[in-house]
Amino acid sequence: MKKHLLILSLFTLPVMAMAQQATRQELNRYRQEAKAVTIIRDNYGVPHIYGQTDANVVFGLMYSQCEDNFKGIEDNYLYQLGRQTEVSGESKLYTDVQLQLIADSADAIKDYKTSSLWFKKLMDAFADGINYYLYKHPQVKSVFKHYKPWYALMFTDGSVSATVTGGLSLSETQRFYGGNGPDVSYIKYTPSAYQPDEREIGSNGYALSPMRTASKHAMLYINPHVPFYFRSEAELVSKEGLNVYGAITWGQFFVYQGFNPHCGWMHTSSNADVGDLYAEKVTKKDGKFYYEYNGQQKPVTERKLVINVKEGDKIVSHTITGYYTHHGPVLGSRNGKWLALKADNRSYKALLESWLITKANTFAEYKKAMDLLNNATNNTVYADDQGNIAFWYGNFMPKRDPKLDWTQPVDGSITATEWQGLHKLDEIVHVYNPSTGFIINCNSTPFTSSGVASPDKTKYPAYMAPDGQNYRAVNAIRIFSEATNVTLDDLINKGYDHYLTAFDVLLPPLFTAYDAANDSTKATLKQSVELLKAWDKRSGVNSVAVTLATEWGTRVMQAQPRAKSSEEGTYQTERVAAGLKTLNDKQLLSYLTEAVKTLQTRYGDWKTQWGDINRYQRPANGVFDDNAPSIPVGQVAATFGELPSFVSRTMNGTKKRYGSSGNSFIAAVDFGPNGKVKAKSIMTGGQSTDPNSKHFTDQAEGYINGKFKDVLFYKADVLKHAEKTYHPGS
Repeated sequence: MKKHLLILSLFTLPVMAMAQQATRQELNRYRQEAKAVTIIRDNYGVPHIYGQTDANVVFGLMYSQCEDNFKGIEDNYLYQLGRQTEVSGESKLYTDVQLQLIADSADAIKDYKTSSLWFKKLMDAFADGINYYLYKHPQVKSVFKHYKPWYALMFTDGSVSATVTGGLSLSETQRFYGGNGPDVSYIKYTPSAYQPDEREIGSNGYALSPMRTASKHAMLYINPHVPFYFRSEAELVSKEGLNVYGAITWGQFFVYQGFNPHCGWMHTSSNADVGDLYAEKVTKKDGKFYYEYNGQQKPVTERKLVINVKEGDKIVSHTITGYYTHHGPVLGSRNGKWLALKADNRSYKALLESWLITKANTFAEYKKAMDLLNNATNNTVYADDQGNIAFWYGNFMPKRDPKLDWTQPVDGSITATEWQGLHKLDEIVHVYNPSTGFIINCNSTPFTSSGVASPDKTKYPAYMAPDGQNYRAVNAIRIFSEATNVTLDDLINKGYDHYLTAFDVLLPPLFTAYDAANDSTKATLKQSVELLKAWDKRSGVNSVAVTLATEWGTRVMQAQPRAKSSEEGTYQTERVAAGLKTLNDKQLLSYLTEAVKTLQTRYGDWKTQWGDINRYQRPANGVFDDNAPSIPVGQVAATFGELPSFVSRTMNGTKKRYGSSGNSFIAAVDFGPNGKVKAKSIMTGGQSTDPNSKHFTDQAEGYINGKFKDVLFYKADVLKHAEKTYHPGS
């Protein structure tokens, strides 16, 4: 193992521990809470959880989550608490260092102790539900012997990898903290090419006003793109006014994307600048570090980080000294200056806001919850039963000097770079009831979200919305700007539109190059070009053209200059157009030749239908197998502008491609008057992560083909389709 700063081998522990036995007092409390909760599993295994109080429901929710996917809960808290090394060893060391630097558990404990009594009860119930499950299932091995109520305050954002680092990379943290002391050397910083995360291509949210729907009600489409099986589906109902349905990230007790009888919300990941790096001028005197601020020297604060690392069958504890300025934790250094992060990665208000929006019954109440201004990484697409539709680009939005470039580190030694409070809700980029009657957001610029009724870019500082445009958004605008008399099924069909908008731009230069080629090249590529010219640019299981087009198109995309920042990377349409100009005819045609040869070699025939090689499989052991049963899938990754996303690749040496991320929980909702909501939904595969459960893949066909199940929102309907009714632990 590499030498780390102030490493102390303190003690060793067994790698895994059995769940701690509950005390008599705890057990009595668990049993009383369990009696107050009824869980009804419907015919798809979805838990409908009923309780007297909100806390009762939270207890039941966490118990049911453990039944469906305890490992998912534990994995998320290992990440949030910076304890992944206890399972994964040194490979996760610097991720854990970053997380422990960014989120101090002592702050979460303080927030818990000072929280409102009613909210503390929810956090208590959260921990009790998990701990009761562990008590009732002693065979389950857990890294955490006992879940604490304050854990919920370490995980206050339901997004995937929601931790903001201000653009600083993990390798920079490793270089800074990985030697015999903090890195104070001057090493010229050269930004590496921005590499987008291939797991998640993005999410879609659509809202339609009554002017565009057949029912004359507002409608909402919820379509997150995340790693498969990242969230569960549930309904939560109490006699304290809780009545909400939707997607819940494993280990959280609030509905992250969903609806109640009166309003609904879809969160898409936001690229708003909500975390900044401050370049600190640090010096060392008498063995202590100081940083310059307003012409004075201020001491760098130190905090000991304890990292427990799995080494063989033991856990070895190490201590690393973390450094802080008043801006925040020092995560790395560039060009001789330490970089401190100022962000809002976890907070009491963020968790509170996530809960309160689920109980909002009007547009005004929803806005009041959002006025807490602590949702740091999400955009929100909204609809309600009064016919309102709305969109907010972000929520937590620091006020800053708009003349500065906040995509790069700013000078930490002067007051001019300090945040100046937060923008009010109505000051951030937003759309309320646009005259065009539609709102779309596909992790794309908000300035085209409602056609001609979109916000005016010139009225907002650049740091609020640095996004460019992507092909999904182009596709969505095309579809919904023309949509009229939309039914719930129409909305689902539009959400599953298979048109690949990117090829409107990618193919014409190829055809021009082909027409100008010599006779020999034309003869070689004739069949492939004719196939692409005749193609309708829609994906499908029987399409040979989509197999060839994606193989070729991927090469073209990869040949373009890499973006230098995450902000630049969002300008997909602009970057592709510019990148095509750098490719000559010979290159475009050679990529097609390569694509044909690759397909021929890999599958024995380049004219292979997409569904023959693009498959859905959910292996019990996590190992994909070409010889095991799988289902053909017609969709492709949303990179090429298709609205539903199915990101697939070869796995473990397979020849076929298997999906790993994309569409997850999806719902279409019609908000009738007086809370008469009607909805349909589908999940990736099924509700359960147990391969022996019939709900492991019972939704797979519907998920692939866009055939949604009816949401059983009302108890009378739930009872008609009840599969199992029980109290937690019974």
